[in-house]
Amino acid sequence: MNRYAALGLLSVVVVAGSVHAADWPRFRGVNGSGLSAAETKTPSEWSETKNLRWSAELPGPGKSSPIVVGDRVIVTCWSAENPPEGLKRYLVCFDRSSGKELWSKTIEPLKPDEPFRGMFTENGYSSHTPASDGERIYAFFGLDGVRAFDLEGKKLWRQPVGEGTDPNGWGTAASPILYKNLVIVNASAESTAIVALDKEDGHEVWRQPADALRSLWGTPMLVDTASGQQELAIAVPGEIWGLNPDTGKLRWYAVGPAQRNLRSSAVAEKDVVYAVGEQGGGSMAVRSGGKGDVTKSQVVWSNNQRGGVGTPVVAEGLLYTFNNGVATCLDAATGKQVYSKRLEKPAKPRAEDSAKPAATAAPGQAAGDEKSEVVGFGKPGEFADPATLRASFGGGGGGMRGQDYSSPVVADGKLYFTRRGGDVYVLATGREYKVLAVNRFDSDDGDFSSTPAIVDGAIFIRSSNKLYCVAQP
Repeated sequence: MNRYAALGLLSVVVVAGSVHAADWPRFRGVNGSGLSAAETKTPSEWSETKNLRWSAELPGPGKSSPIVVGDRVIVTCWSAENPPEGLKRYLVCFDRSSGKELWSKTIEPLKPDEPFRGMFTENGYSSHTPASDGERIYAFFGLDGVRAFDLEGKKLWRQPVGEGTDPNGWGTAASPILYKNLVIVNASAESTAIVALDKEDGHEVWRQPADALRSLWGTPMLVDTASGQQELAIAVPGEIWGLNPDTGKLRWYAVGPAQRNLRSSAVAEKDVVYAVGEQGGGSMAVRSGGKGDVTKSQVVWSNNQRGGVGTPVVAEGLLYTFNNGVATCLDAATGKQVYSKRLEKPAKPRAEDSAKPAATAAPGQAAGDEKSEVVGFGKPGEFADPATLRASFGGGGGGMRGQDYSSPVVADGKLYFTRRGGDVYVLATGREYKVLAVNRFDSDDGDFSSTPAIVDGAIFIRSSNKLYCVAQP
């Protein structure tokens, strides 16, 4: 069977619509770029007593990122007494200026969800970032499906997209995207397919399966070709695909370093698509606009540079990626390494961090690939209330807590990167490795796996406990 037959009529689309240019309407902002459109100055330093505009308590943990639509900040959370028994998800909306909660909607699943055990405990039930077109909010909740709400929180529709679960036991995390009249989800765990739903009523418009989606958690994005066409680019394990966003047909594919799974997403600058693989894989850049197998004709560069869970960011000809405490910068035109530096530990570590032994690399691991272990979360019934549940997701040092789940974002000539333990590194963009500041909220020992949103000089940071807004006065 040839590749076109194997992939079928795979189709994906992404954010487009009536959101304001300065909004942050989906995972990593407009088209998933991770770049803030505003030219407003953003702070380099903050704490509970400096440059903190407001903070708001959350009803439970979650690895989803906040989105900003007009004067609203929206985020998802979850809680359970004995997960998945008693599972509840939340869609919460805050006033962007004051942090006042405008509304909160409780979403109870219509069917039992995945067991809370093993590696799934490192993910949880709310890892998909919602998307908005400025009129509605679209949230993906895995087995519970896709739900639509208006900006006042009114429930509009729900549509399931599959009944499967991730065979690795890691759960589901890909975020929804919007294109024309469609809501698109990478339902890799649920049905090994990309599913398109109608924005108005949620009915299924098309469903296209592909085996390569089985070990993929990334979100696709649009890229403009040199000829003026738009293509839908998606990175899958070992390849990058370019699709026709109107028909879903595969236009081109490029083969890169092989790997078993891929948790990060592709990014683009102009007409070039970039993907950074994980351990055992590599990275590549492909020029869009090709046809068929473009491995020999359109691949700009390919190497063995590895990243991690987070999606890279491309700014002013440089590609930045982070992997377990190591910051790496590549020349986007050549793929050559500009620098690779381990992030310095904060000058004033938390007491609980300093009490833990430093994580060390296992034999044969690359720099920054810290050894991981599954962290247990106690006996059934231990999570009697949201506060106890949030505490189980505390930050810290070694093991899984030493990994990096967040993705870097760029604003005002600064690169912002959040570590799971709560340290937010601020680096200067450019070819010189320069740390401007390391910030944290000392009173919050939660899990900081979310990617910040940046709008008009304000940075919205989410932990398993709180949502923060930091900005210069």
